[in-house]
Amino acid sequence: MRDIAKLAGVSSATVSNVINGSKVVRPATAARVREVIQEVRFVPNGSATTLRYGRSRTYGLIIPDIRNPFFPEVIRSFEAILVERNQDMLMATTDFHYSQMQQTIRRMLIRQVDGVALLAAEIETEPIEALIHHRVPLVTMDRRVTGRGLSDVSIDYAGGMRSAIQHLKKLRHRKVAYIGRSPAPATFDHRVEAFKMAVSEGGLKVRPEFIRIGNDRISGGETGMEEILQLKEQPTAILCANDLTAIGALRVIRRHGLSAPEDYSVVGFDDIDLADIIFPPLTTIRLSRPELAATFYEALTSFGTDPHRVGKQYTVGTSLVVRSSTGAPRVSKR
Repeated sequence: MRDIAKLAGVSSATVSNVINGSKVVRPATAARVREVIQEVRFVPNGSATTLRYGRSRTYGLIIPDIRNPFFPEVIRSFEAILVERNQDMLMATTDFHYSQMQQTIRRMLIRQVDGVALLAAEIETEPIEALIHHRVPLVTMDRRVTGRGLSDVSIDYAGGMRSAIQHLKKLRHRKVAYIGRSPAPATFDHRVEAFKMAVSEGGLKVRPEFIRIGNDRISGGETGMEEILQLKEQPTAILCANDLTAIGALRVIRRHGLSAPEDYSVVGFDDIDLADIIFPPLTTIRLSRPELAATFYEALTSFGTDPHRVGKQYTVGTSLVVRSSTGAPRVSKR
């Protein structure tokens, strides 16, 4: 950096500020420094920077299932934020395995990440306690617990489910089923509770037999829909915990020679890119990935240089996107 400073006619501190993305350097000076860095092909030593400043400028991102398109979309948004700020990301997936989660936490600690965003609410708490113990700030999703070095980002499932039920009611649906997920013993299924509350608030009846357990994947949606088709009394609409579950439900509906929305209206959750491509295009509750990623980044950086600062509870909103998978029930059309 001293050599670059001489070539650019600035101090070593100025070079350091430019490399670290500081805004205190005038744009013209920063441009001159970057030009010299490019000419000499200088690459900063990340390990040396971490040793000197105690910060790696790297954030960890842990997701449960890379096969779910929702999470790659979050990764892309989160990485874009970091790249813009000259920071790095260490990404890992747990695939819902306890041992894999332990190994992931160990990797994060070895790399001395500045904070970790955990998008896996189903994980037991024991492995992640090691992060807080080693003074690494942690931001979880939907655990709805905060503390020293711990913040949480919750999703407005209640608002999303309420808007979906109101939409179905306007279409004259009165019997709405739900295909959800199977939470781990240590977690609480906020989506199914939000569904029950929205149904009750809408003046409809919550029927236990209409609530089926899935696995957040297409196969879970297929299983749940097959079970619904075996019921003596049939719903006219299906609300699903996520879009993959809804896609599985639509596959089973077609497999039985039925159609959506004529025989069953189907609503998803998340609004992944695939939701607008499948047939029929899926009505779904949108959860903005850029907003979610930005909220996680805000929560992580809010700790500043104090990893034991008491964290906050953040909330990300939802909105209904109406497409062709919902319509008036067939009996009403008659």
